[in-house]
Amino acid sequence: MDQASSPQAIRAKDKLKASFFKKGVTIGLLSGLTYGLFAAFITVGMARGVWTDWYGDNSAGLSAFALVFILGALGTALNDLCSAAWALGNVGVKGKLKDFFRTLKTKPGRMLAIAAIAGGPIANVAYIIGLQLAGSIAIPITALCPAIGAILGRVLYKQELNKRMALGIAICVAASITIGVVGIGGDTGDSIVLGLMIAFVAALGWGLEGVLAGFGSSMVDSEISITIRQVVSGLTNLLILLPILGLINGNIVLPFTLGFQAATSSSAMVWFALSGFFAFISFMWWYRANSMTGAAMGMATNGTYSFFGPLACWVLLGMIFGEEGWALTGIEWGAAITMAIGIWVIAMNPLDLLKKKKEDAVYEPA
Repeated sequence: MDQASSPQAIRAKDKLKASFFKKGVTIGLLSGLTYGLFAAFITVGMARGVWTDWYGDNSAGLSAFALVFILGALGTALNDLCSAAWALGNVGVKGKLKDFFRTLKTKPGRMLAIAAIAGGPIANVAYIIGLQLAGSIAIPITALCPAIGAILGRVLYKQELNKRMALGIAICVAASITIGVVGIGGDTGDSIVLGLMIAFVAALGWGLEGVLAGFGSSMVDSEISITIRQVVSGLTNLLILLPILGLINGNIVLPFTLGFQAATSSSAMVWFALSGFFAFISFMWWYRANSMTGAAMGMATNGTYSFFGPLACWVLLGMIFGEEGWALTGIEWGAAITMAIGIWVIAMNPLDLLKKKKEDAVYEPA
């Protein structure tokens, strides 16, 4: 009886495993899509309400440093704090709030906090500043983070970096260079070079975050991990980074004055609430996809934001709001798609998909 039922049990097990894997891939792709929506909504928020006074006629008389760095960090802080509120509400409703505070005291929790600083105050601020200076072409540049993560993983933890992964890295670098050359060659303003350089800083920060968070997230519930990340990132931006930038600018109180004005600008905050929500969802789905498909595939599917980001910005800002400067050329679209392909090559061997199809065919019921 056991021998007769064994082939059926194997087929059922493989079918369930394949279904679970496909669901994980779908969630990973959705994490890339929602990250693109986060980029679009935060850009809208930083162009509404009091932000129009700052970036428009600059009625507040802000310095060039404040316009670029303080406002960029402030936008990131507001987004991350809104995202932290969504994350805390989620774990609160599900009865995991005590687990959140308890995890903060553990080694994995501390590792996640360090990763949050690399990915939040460093990478997120660079990401927002890159968007403000260079527009949506900064997004594919930041998508170099999986390639950087693979290199850092090799350097720090002696993780595998084989020829296939090196090829994927080369594809990503070639795509990013293409985007940069096309952007600099177009009529995009003098800020494009600085914007692309700062966007690369975001890629470095997220690559480091991915390496550090890999240890912590493997032992912590994904919803708790994301809550730690968003809370630490938001508070670090607000209480440490912004005061430092204020001191550099010559007025430590200025970031908090601007922060109060921004937080009470309802026409802008509604968009920050949306961007914070999609940032929370994106990270939550990314962590969940990692647990379902493995970190490599989770990284690959989430990395498709290099395509979804420019697409969301173009649709929301360009098509719906009619703002100029968000449309990408055919070369830039092609480079963004190439970047996504490079990320997939880094994460997995494409031939494995063909092997998997053959294995599934073997167990297909007659």
